[in-house]
Amino acid sequence: MKKGKEIKRLVRPKKGRKLAGVCAGIANYLNIDPVAIRVILIFLLIPGGFPGLIPYILCWIIMPEE
Repeated sequence: MKKGKEIKRLVRPKKGRKLAGVCAGIANYLNIDPVAIRVILIFLLIPGGFPGLIPYILCWIIMPEE
């Protein structure tokens, strides 16, 4: 590993979270605005909830907290 290069980790941050921090964690990992991830999640929740709810709950369980 080169000096000065930080390893990116997918974690749920304590700052910037609204519910569990899953969207904020994914946005931090991808270096994008958390609102974009939240909008995508809302669109996935529209057709009955399952396309967005199940992955969100799994991420909530699997992703470690910061």
